[in-house]
Amino acid sequence: MDDFTGVTLVPVGGTGPEDVLIDPDGRVYAGLSDGRIVRVDGPGAPIRTVATTPGRPLGLEFLGAGELLVCASDAGLLAVTLDGGRVRTLTDRVTGRRLLACNNAAVVADGTVYFTDSSTRFLVPQWRADLIRRTASGRLLRRAPDGTVTELLGGLEFANGVAVAADGSYVAVAETGTCRLHRVWLTGERAGRSEVFVDGLSGYPDNIALGSDGLIWVALPSPRTALLARVQRLPVAVRTLVSRVPTRMQPRPSPIVSVVAVDDAGRVVHEIRGEIGGFRMLTSVREAGGVLWFGSLESDAVATLRR
Repeated sequence: MDDFTGVTLVPVGGTGPEDVLIDPDGRVYAGLSDGRIVRVDGPGAPIRTVATTPGRPLGLEFLGAGELLVCASDAGLLAVTLDGGRVRTLTDRVTGRRLLACNNAAVVADGTVYFTDSSTRFLVPQWRADLIRRTASGRLLRRAPDGTVTELLGGLEFANGVAVAADGSYVAVAETGTCRLHRVWLTGERAGRSEVFVDGLSGYPDNIALGSDGLIWVALPSPRTALLARVQRLPVAVRTLVSRVPTRMQPRPSPIVSVVAVDDAGRVVHEIRGEIGGFRMLTSVREAGGVLWFGSLESDAVATLRR
């Protein structure tokens, strides 16, 4: 197991770069808590505002030439032009109900988008309440190129990160509340079937992403805690009361963060764990050409580490 020795922090001019996205030129995109999408060309480079979106921008992906796909929490799935920052809504309702917690996505070559709605009960800022109450209302959804949206997998305890395998054979989704990943097969004899892909992770998975190395990288913002496990086993009425405790009175996530990389067999082949000074709640990881980039729900910077 490695640690985060050698990490560099790169300020982004705002708070909460929850996801990071790297373009072919090594430039970094992130969505901030004030709704801005920013681009940073590297350490010490100027910060450029690409667009301002409705909702809270979370997951980011490239959507064809010249556009970003943005999971904008309660505003839904958006497309944002890189030149001019124009915003259009792709999906903000499923089966007539407004999306409350559009969180993360993956895009394939034909324009199909796989994305998560973390909860049909709670907004993303209320993630603690959803984990405690175990609503199991999270969903993995697919938006076809014609705009049709279908559910691939439901009943998830806070559905989170999404990644499609390098060969396109399956889509993986993180289930934060159970510390595991699922996958839904997209091709072959098993197409349409789902299964647990990775179980028993050491922390609560957030965003996941396919790396240039063919592995799926998983951000773990906090180690598993015995306290949450005990609370999740309490009767429903008690868990409901616990979930209403003000956030300021609830335990803060551990400063220990980690990332893991898994192969197509679900084996953990890389793990980095430890503390990063001035950087908490590591919520995303991207691997590009041997360089790792990390996003955070709470920090005012992204972080980078050469492996």
